[in-house]
Amino acid sequence: MLSELQLIEAIAPDILYVLQERYRILQSIYWMQPIGRRNLSESLVLTERVLRTETDLLKKLGLIATSKSGMRLTEKGEEVYEQLGDTMDQLFGMQQNERQLAESFGIARCIIVSGDCDQQKKVVEEFGRLLDEALHSCLPDGKNIIAVMGGTTMARAAKQLTNLKNDKRQNLFVPARGGIGEAVDVQANAVSAEMATRSNGDYRALFVPEQLSAVTYDSLLKEPSIVDVLDLINQANCVIHSIGRALHMAARRKMTEEEILMLKRKNAVAESFGYFFDEDGKVVYKIPRVGLQLKDIRGIPYIFAVAGGKSKAKAIRAYMENAPKQTWLITDEAASNEILKGVTL
Repeated sequence: MLSELQLIEAIAPDILYVLQERYRILQSIYWMQPIGRRNLSESLVLTERVLRTETDLLKKLGLIATSKSGMRLTEKGEEVYEQLGDTMDQLFGMQQNERQLAESFGIARCIIVSGDCDQQKKVVEEFGRLLDEALHSCLPDGKNIIAVMGGTTMARAAKQLTNLKNDKRQNLFVPARGGIGEAVDVQANAVSAEMATRSNGDYRALFVPEQLSAVTYDSLLKEPSIVDVLDLINQANCVIHSIGRALHMAARRKMTEEEILMLKRKNAVAESFGYFFDEDGKVVYKIPRVGLQLKDIRGIPYIFAVAGGKSKAKAIRAYMENAPKQTWLITDEAASNEILKGVTL
């Protein structure tokens, strides 16, 4: 199909332009439906007059419907949008960007979703769907222990997982870290439990605060119930995590003003696994923690990092300086475009 489209482009390049524009309109309506024409025109950077012409045509074709609340895709529109997806990704050069990012970061694979999850919340659902596909294809037969980090991106992506269990494969989900103190629904415990439930797996919880004094940290490591879960975490053959913006994560974890000022002075831009990184990927601070450390993931065969949005581009780039080579990055077009501005291979 793609080769035929490329032949058509050779003699009628305007046809592909029209196709791309109408696909972008369908895509944006799908992400933000129901949405009004003014908000859609701002999102797509199109004049309302041009957009009205296109949406009137799409309505006549039975691909969109309008109401007082805004525009949405019809059943036929969703079917057309989904079937066009792979072809349009290739036309937009997404696969080339995926290869370029993976090579630049020195990681196993990069998967890019169209859009910007800062603006279009459905993009995070697509992260979850692609994570589900990756787990289906990568997880080996036998008993898998999957360590899961918390966070808002992880909590929403978790809801897209489907049954991963079969006659030859069983999966145990464990939190990669303690996390009491955060909002309950984004704690690693909650996210790992959600993934286990959705994928027909088992899970174990780790009920400890993430930030601890050194004395408390050492004493907790002697508690039998905690030791049992930590042993499982240390046996994990798969890790699923996100990447956070440094100051956002510091505020969410209720770090002191002195610590936040220190992070600012050291130009911290990223956080993952309790480590804070500057723009060059250098570790500038580490939180004492119970659970997986950055050094622990080097030997774990399956690692999936899920993060996107233009606002996280610096954070993703900084963390990826430390990512093990077996990492798969699932991100979006907005983050990848921003990162690729500064990439020369």
